Amino acid sequence: MVAFNPDFAGWQAAARSQLAAGRRPESLWWTPDPTAATPANPDQPIPVPRRFMELARPASCHRASDRWALLYAVLWRLTHGERHLLQLAGDPQTARLHTYAKAVRRDVHKMKAFVRFREVAEPGHDEPRYVAWFEPDHHIVGYASGFFRRRFANMRWSILTPDRCAHWDGHGEVWFTPGTIRSAAPDADEMETAWQTYYRHIFNPARVKLAAMRAEMPQKYWKNLPEARLIPELVRQADRQVATMTDAPRAEQAPRCGPRPPTPDAARHRAIEAAPADSLARLSLQAAGCRDCALAGPATRTVFGEGPSDARLMIVGEQPGDREDLAGRPFVGPAGQLLDRVLAEAGIDRSGTYVTNAVKHFKYRPVGKTRLHARPDAAEIRACWPWLDAEIRLVDPEFIVCLGATATGALLGGKAGVHQNRGRWLTRAGRQILVTVHPAWLLRLPDSHAAGERAAFAADLSRVANALAA
Repeated sequence: MVAFNPDFAGWQAAARSQLAAGRRPESLWWTPDPTAATPANPDQPIPVPRRFMELARPASCHRASDRWALLYAVLWRLTHGERHLLQLAGDPQTARLHTYAKAVRRDVHKMKAFVRFREVAEPGHDEPRYVAWFEPDHHIVGYASGFFRRRFANMRWSILTPDRCAHWDGHGEVWFTPGTIRSAAPDADEMETAWQTYYRHIFNPARVKLAAMRAEMPQKYWKNLPEARLIPELVRQADRQVATMTDAPRAEQAPRCGPRPPTPDAARHRAIEAAPADSLARLSLQAAGCRDCALAGPATRTVFGEGPSDARLMIVGEQPGDREDLAGRPFVGPAGQLLDRVLAEAGIDRSGTYVTNAVKHFKYRPVGKTRLHARPDAAEIRACWPWLDAEIRLVDPEFIVCLGATATGALLGGKAGVHQNRGRWLTRAGRQILVTVHPAWLLRLPDSHAAGERAAFAADLSRVANALAA
């Protein structure tokens, strides 16, 4: 029997000790024990593939009772002649390890998405404490706490769960207490009315897909989400609202008498006021009304960035193209499709990446019915810089990739060149920035050069994938 402290560090220490003693997996019985002493570790570290650590850390949080034995069994095999074990997708132990890690990562993703803090006045403190209740599927509170410490560094917060509770006081380390019951967390606070007002404004009745909604936001989380109380009512009203939108008179048919309907700008200002302060949602609504340069006139709309608000990686391009201007989303045209393919080849998940542009409006010159891309000038880039700067501040990415000269100049200074800095990690304001070419440039190359440059572009993004993994 191996008694060990029931966390990943405790298991690591015990596993090193058992490996050093040459004990096979089938001879051991792993018994979590908070009172167990930490064994002395061997002087030499045990070399294992990086991929094992990437899988073992989340898998150790799985609720399955056999997880510790599974981790040691895989570790034993990796250190006894099966270095390529993790590449064998059909191996039962490898498959189970991947399944455990994937389930935990999904649970962490849901925790990041569905934790809702509520303000609580705390005796003896001038600043309030923000308390949230969450019911994870696995033992992820310690694993996910680092994200909340970074994301809400200026708040005093507590996340309460049935298994374990995490607390942060704005300094030091996150500290933990035993699990508690639902009634220990507040049910509401003063901000919920504003949040529900904002949610009503952004709810699109024409795009209600209940199956997709339940897949991304399972109903087990609804009871803890203030906006979820509105969903049944909004869904019931959806058909009627869509019919009203369809039957509404066009602008040229609108009656000329009676009170004037509210202008789009008035509705946008109301939505801005209802949106949470210092949020990407509010910033996007504000940017939609930007008129700081002449590009806002001919362009169809502002094309703002998109992606997770806590993304570790941000990709910055030049400006939206014709497809992006019509769709209102960045990187959906041919260059964006090429970027998606190369990101996938490098092992980078675009859905976990924040993508945006240095300039938020499409600059073009008309040739007949075609709108041809025109490069933005320095004044237009400067006019858009406050929006990009605010996106970087709110997302707070660890890594930024600059695609092309415009993005490179915006982030590193006007004289920074792409080819002089390409593929190198540069540090600016504490962030790691990598410069590479824009995929639109690759699409314009002759066939004789395209393959080599595309391979170099893929190599640049592979460096990014390695940095994310490390």
